[in-house]
Amino acid sequence: MNRKKNYRKRKRKNIILWTFIACTGISTIIICIIKYTEKISHRITPEEILYKYMGYIQEQNYKEMYKIIDTKALGQISQEDFIKRNSSIYEGMEVQNMAITVISYNKEKNMVQYQTSFDTVAGNVNFENEAFFVKNKNGYKLAWTDSLIYPGLSSEDKVRVSVTQAKRGEILDRNGYVLAGKGVASSVGIVPGKLKNRTNSIKLISGLLGIKPKEIEKKLSAKWVKKDSFVPVKTLKKVTETELLPLNPDTEILKEYKRQQRLLKIPGVMISDIQVRLYPLKDAAAHLIGYVQGVTAEDLEKHTGEGYTSNSVIGRSGAEGLFEGELKGQNGYRIYITDFDGNEKEEIACRMAENGKDIKLTIDSELQKDLYRQFKNDKGCSAALDPYTGEVLALVSTPSYDNNDFIMGLSSKKWAALNKDENKPMYNRFRQIWCPGSTFKPVTAVIGLESGAVDPDENYGNAGLSWQKDESWGSYYITTLHEYNPVVLENALVYSDNIYFAKAALKIGAKEMKKSLLHLGFQKELPFEIVMAKSQYSNTENIETEIQLADSGYGQGQVLVNPLHMACIYTAFCNNGNIIKPYIIFNKKAKPEYWIPNAFSADNANIVLEGIKKVVNNSHGTGYAAHREDILLAGKTGTAEIKASKEDDSGTELGWFIIFTTEKITDNPILIISMAEDVKGRGGSGYVVEKDKQVLENWFNRKGA
Repeated sequence: MNRKKNYRKRKRKNIILWTFIACTGISTIIICIIKYTEKISHRITPEEILYKYMGYIQEQNYKEMYKIIDTKALGQISQEDFIKRNSSIYEGMEVQNMAITVISYNKEKNMVQYQTSFDTVAGNVNFENEAFFVKNKNGYKLAWTDSLIYPGLSSEDKVRVSVTQAKRGEILDRNGYVLAGKGVASSVGIVPGKLKNRTNSIKLISGLLGIKPKEIEKKLSAKWVKKDSFVPVKTLKKVTETELLPLNPDTEILKEYKRQQRLLKIPGVMISDIQVRLYPLKDAAAHLIGYVQGVTAEDLEKHTGEGYTSNSVIGRSGAEGLFEGELKGQNGYRIYITDFDGNEKEEIACRMAENGKDIKLTIDSELQKDLYRQFKNDKGCSAALDPYTGEVLALVSTPSYDNNDFIMGLSSKKWAALNKDENKPMYNRFRQIWCPGSTFKPVTAVIGLESGAVDPDENYGNAGLSWQKDESWGSYYITTLHEYNPVVLENALVYSDNIYFAKAALKIGAKEMKKSLLHLGFQKELPFEIVMAKSQYSNTENIETEIQLADSGYGQGQVLVNPLHMACIYTAFCNNGNIIKPYIIFNKKAKPEYWIPNAFSADNANIVLEGIKKVVNNSHGTGYAAHREDILLAGKTGTAEIKASKEDDSGTELGWFIIFTTEKITDNPILIISMAEDVKGRGGSGYVVEKDKQVLENWFNRKGA
């Protein structure tokens, strides 16, 4: 028993002993590693330290930079002051792509001579410099001075960055008329030291400007504000007395004039002229031209290195956003050193401002305004183009908004009203896809002719005003408005016969219809500077049912078309079957390009063209109201039913009209497509025909046709 106990004791002692030996060994290894590491650290050369230091500048890792330096060698500097000094200079210059090359190392002086290069907002900076090092028991440390930032820079010097704002380019129409450019507005501001009875005055200013008193107080409490500072509060439309003379007392301009006069009677309020971005066409082109706004913190982060500053503006929508890169130009920057008294010592880098480029569009301002005036009270859209060149002459969405309001400073109340308006004035309708109704019938006609499924002379027979293929359609019938004879293609176009084109679609077949529509650009992006929604033939990959196919034949079913796309398809009827490529950047030397050459044969294009000429020129045609004696026109009306189901009889209607000049010899060729929502009970497509008729009248009168 005692022998067993002794054995256990010896075993326990042995375990403790070996554990102690193992721990001692591990500790020894750790100590050796530490000592070895210290030896290695002593071997880090000044050149390597310099490379590491410069790398931290690129990373904006100022804390690690501070660990490398010996602050006692040439004066003490705290970590806080070091970080503040370096970050303000390097980040102020927006240093990037830092690179150094060691030229030589002087062991006696512990000095590294090197060349450094980096990019800044004002261009590349390149110079030779010297860095001194201090050796102690822990190795080398960098002897930091301000001259490491730039040769000759002292602790009392400042590195300044001045900005010259580039002038934003103008947006012009085809005739040089300004669509977006320089304008003058009135800046309402407050001089705090001149305010009397501050609380009541701010309340009065608040009421006149529609700004909360808290917002005004916040502006007046900014750090930079002094008693004699002019603190801008709101930008208003500039109104001159000459504008008031011919106007009635209740006009908007007179109201604005009186408001500004009341503001000026408040002690401390001043109104001064400022330069702003101006949109002369206002509501008539707001969706097309868009607007600019001041950059936000998010913009600056997203567009780092692109030359934006807190004072820049950026295009938010329309052409302003689309051509932002060309319009904005490049700001000029100058980096220089000043001494303690503010005197300039040396220029480090300079880049001259490059003003933005002007963008000239193919748009005709008068046509744009005419279309807007006709449809401004409707929910709708219009597009116009030269059918022989592809130049887009107008793009209108109604109702609209005044894009100048975004420049003047849109109040939260007005912004909310725009977004809550059930008519959606901010919604860009010309970019969307819509049910085309009977404007699609010429497309079905030409697909039928191309595929051989439709014989233009075949008489489909009088089916009355309603028809179904057979009993498998149940209670579903296709209806039309007119009976006529013979029931051939040309008459079907003139009378806009739904039944004829439903039958034609069934003859064509779902596979051929899909294939042909894909060929005509459906499900594809329109090759145009402004992104348009893709036209579709179905909500799914295929035309699923016989009824859907029949409905598609006359522009119902699940067919949805972008207006500009439809306009382009129609250009093939006067271009021997070639679909024109649309464009909006004006180029006097541009030659017409075809988006889809030989979309269909010249013979088949002409057959359909003859039919849609009669839509406008035959007294029975649905577009006859737009007929002219002096110019030969062709076109097609359309009334699309928008309803929740086949049985729904409370749905609304879209009214369409496409009209165009048919011959190249016309001095001022044009194609207009217009759509208005909610035309049920207002004349259907006839409502649109009358409006486009007036637009055409003005167009030809202006052009001297």
